[in-house]
Amino acid sequence: MVNFPPVATAPLLRVEQLRIAARGEPGRLLVDDVCFSLEAGEVLGLIGESGAGKSTIGQALLGHLREGMAVAGGRILFEGRDLLHLSEPELRRIRGKRIAYVAQSAGSAFNPALTIGDQVIEAAQLHGLMDAQTAKARALELFAQFSLPQPEAFFSRYPHQVSGGQLQRAMIAMALCSSPQLIVFDEPTTALDVVTQLGILQAIAQVIRQAGVAAIYISHDLAVVAQLADQIMVLRHGRCVEHGTTEQILQRPAQGYTRDLLNAGRAGRMLGSTDAAASELLVIRSLTASYRQRPVLNDLSLRLCKGRTLALIGESGSGKSTLGRAICGLLGDVGGSMTLNGATLPFDLRRRSRDHLQQIQMVHQIPDNALNPRLCIGDQLERAVQIFTGLSRPLRQRRVAELLEQVGLHAGIAKRLPHTLSGGQKQRVCIARALAAEPALIICDEPTSALDPLVAIDVLALLRRLQTETGVSYLFITHDLHVAREIAHEVAVLRDGGIVRHGRTAEALSAPLDDYTRRLVEAVPQMRQDWLMQRAG
Repeated sequence: MVNFPPVATAPLLRVEQLRIAARGEPGRLLVDDVCFSLEAGEVLGLIGESGAGKSTIGQALLGHLREGMAVAGGRILFEGRDLLHLSEPELRRIRGKRIAYVAQSAGSAFNPALTIGDQVIEAAQLHGLMDAQTAKARALELFAQFSLPQPEAFFSRYPHQVSGGQLQRAMIAMALCSSPQLIVFDEPTTALDVVTQLGILQAIAQVIRQAGVAAIYISHDLAVVAQLADQIMVLRHGRCVEHGTTEQILQRPAQGYTRDLLNAGRAGRMLGSTDAAASELLVIRSLTASYRQRPVLNDLSLRLCKGRTLALIGESGSGKSTLGRAICGLLGDVGGSMTLNGATLPFDLRRRSRDHLQQIQMVHQIPDNALNPRLCIGDQLERAVQIFTGLSRPLRQRRVAELLEQVGLHAGIAKRLPHTLSGGQKQRVCIARALAAEPALIICDEPTSALDPLVAIDVLALLRRLQTETGVSYLFITHDLHVAREIAHEVAVLRDGGIVRHGRTAEALSAPLDDYTRRLVEAVPQMRQDWLMQRAG
């Protein structure tokens, strides 16, 4: 009897020498000679800094390219068919049915005018996989699987009526409803607090284990990717720096850049304790705030000293950003009292003096949303200088150059538009704009959450240096406990609009901990493969 060797089966997905260039500039490659393969039930993690090409590759798998991009070479073989040579109608028959996509921001991906349930079952119905009744039953099954509250009622809710974590779970359910063979997860937990992120990661791991789907998981957080991926590809400037099993990348990285990413994902230095003799800058007493008669801040009191940083941490909905907006005068229904430098600080922005407006500035989470895409960087900074100074135009332009230098950017940036800058450069511009007013206090609302870890480290180092040079104080809103340890002298832990823990960083985040703070600390992913499995157990 003749024994024939087994026939090798082709992988579910094979990417061969993929090259994507700027349209009209074939020499400027955004993705350069990227190769990998993926079997059914296998997960590939794509990590790297902003602009490395992660999302470009992920979207190319669905036949999508951003405006100004074009495929310059290579193949994307899915079930043996080259996606790069399929017509648009052929691609539409694959998207949502065979290949699904989970975006970073579920809030932006859902249509606010349609119910969640109708959107979750839309693809399954459009592809003729299920009738409405069967599709709804499938959606309710997925909602229950992902621990969404009252699945029947949840199905009929609108996106604005649920939390960010619930909406992200619904988006995963939407991707799974058609039982695809491949799911592209494009940074699905980046903007979520650590507790919500843990739940999403457990839901994704459950999906992959039970449904046996293959997945591409895109992230700049190596600790998160390590919980899900069988193999990891490290990208930089569109090229593969290193590719191997998760165990090999974590334990035996071959490249210095990979080692830098590993080191960036581990807890950094801890700032020294607050000087007890430092004078008070901001004092809040018995602060209350409501949205539509629903309490959001409850009898909250805290103080921030001059030249110091206070980090606010807590789950989504705990009141962190609401407190930031109250300090900035952007809330209406507010009670209690606030003082700045010993003088009363009115709650209503319209009642604040010019000095108040100058003394408190803000740096937002997403720099793209904070910068005018149609104005050059220099014009935007010059306007900020003009508002608070009586400088002539030549002196204003000189001040713009000084601000750019102060945040580590060259003067030529002033002539560029925001879209030509990296994420880290844009956030530095936002910091420069805040500094233009020479404020006493800057509210930093998650300023590093959308940045890759190496860029985030640079931004945190910049903020520390600026604090030393100028004496500015920061109220730093974050869900990242690593960041809180790195930047803050003190930490306040918020839950349901109240402070449950407050003190020096080293003490507030160390044992003995209350149950809520312990849950936050233990939900931070660790740089080892078995962390998520142990948490699930």
